[in-house]
Amino acid sequence: MTVPSAFTASLSPAERAAHGRNARSRASRSSHGWYETAQQRPDPIEVIERQSAERVPELMPIRYGRMLESPFRFYRGAAAIMAADLGPLPNTGLQVQLCGDAHPLNFRLLASPERRLVFDINDFDETLPGPFEWDVKRLAAGFVTAARANGFSLKEQNSTVRACVRAYRERMREFAGMRTLDIWYAQDDADRIRELASSMDGEAVHRTARATARARTRTHLRAFAKLTRVMAEGRRIAPDPPLITPLGQLSADPSEAGREKELQTLLDGYARTLPSERRHLLRHYRLVDMARKVVGVGSVGTRCWVLLLLGRDDDDPLLLQAKEAQESVLAAHTGGERYDNQGRRVVAGQRLMQTAGDVFLGWTHVVGLDGQGRDFYVRQLWDWKGIAQPETMGPGLLALFGRLCGASLARAHARSGDPIALAAYLGASDRFDRALTEFAQSYADQNERDFAALKTACRSGRMRAERL
Repeated sequence: MTVPSAFTASLSPAERAAHGRNARSRASRSSHGWYETAQQRPDPIEVIERQSAERVPELMPIRYGRMLESPFRFYRGAAAIMAADLGPLPNTGLQVQLCGDAHPLNFRLLASPERRLVFDINDFDETLPGPFEWDVKRLAAGFVTAARANGFSLKEQNSTVRACVRAYRERMREFAGMRTLDIWYAQDDADRIRELASSMDGEAVHRTARATARARTRTHLRAFAKLTRVMAEGRRIAPDPPLITPLGQLSADPSEAGREKELQTLLDGYARTLPSERRHLLRHYRLVDMARKVVGVGSVGTRCWVLLLLGRDDDDPLLLQAKEAQESVLAAHTGGERYDNQGRRVVAGQRLMQTAGDVFLGWTHVVGLDGQGRDFYVRQLWDWKGIAQPETMGPGLLALFGRLCGASLARAHARSGDPIALAAYLGASDRFDRALTEFAQSYADQNERDFAALKTACRSGRMRAERL
């Protein structure tokens, strides 16, 4: 497997900077402000339906119902639509490992292996090498969509995007002057978040302190208490169908014993992808229960399992999430390498971009009862995860959140790409910032039209939506 990197020993910093500036001839900074619906644009509803064809059919109405809640919720589930829109556009050719779905809610507080609270990207289902600006554009348009949902004025919307993109550009310039290992070890910890919040009003300080405190309570023990209960056979996952459905309650499952064997195979195969010391740690646990879980918005319908393992006794739990990994929505538009295992693609991308690595992160391949081979990645279900709530933020706080996300994305891109070339392309002026602000407004308009198209499709009976 190859990863994008321009850290080439044979190139001097000056040559790398020249490479970045030369990329402006492929796609000028101001050209990123242009977005116009292509004449041959794919029908967005057909794009969604093609994704749905590979997923659990009975869960699709839940996905559509969640996407219909608001244009912002729709945007969260529309990564495939945006990838199809970005693919034909001129691009810089400056490659990084992309998140692939860098909308605002895919950034959050996480626990590092050293048990420090850090701010980082959390979702890598669509990760793939590609031009850096695709992630920045998805993030920028996501902030306009969130700001509109909050009723912000046009000036306030644009201010939020400018704060986000400026933070990305300025952070990349910082990385361009840093040593390679310093870039790799850089983190955005709770102290940095408090420092940024302290420059604002008292509400920002209070909300930031409350968010970091709440994240520290979202431990695996809290997830254990919330998702399980004591039954006759011991501690088991509590049913909440169709959102959480234990193995024995899956009505479409022809063989509970077969499904249990399938999931045990999944766990065994996953264990072989862990480093030896973590395989040793996993051996201290035994699998006692499993359930299908509905997750997210864009991910609804992918096969996702919660695995309950116990160690010493019923009060010594480990909750793992095994999530199906399908081909990235970017794959058709990058012409890049195809992966032998999509779970491995997700794990490799996460390890490359994220500083807060999950010690239980791994992947596997399983042939199911239907004879279909499927790829999965596995991680802990909860581990100090603090989820932002942009719908409750005022203009100042959302702009602060935008700065955090922009700076965090720059750090992830600097780890996998060439910060010197990227910084040289972006430059010291705000030309890129202004262009991305124009793009974000235009694409937020497109997102609202696509949202309306989904409403029409559901009203006509073409698709069925269920609110849960």
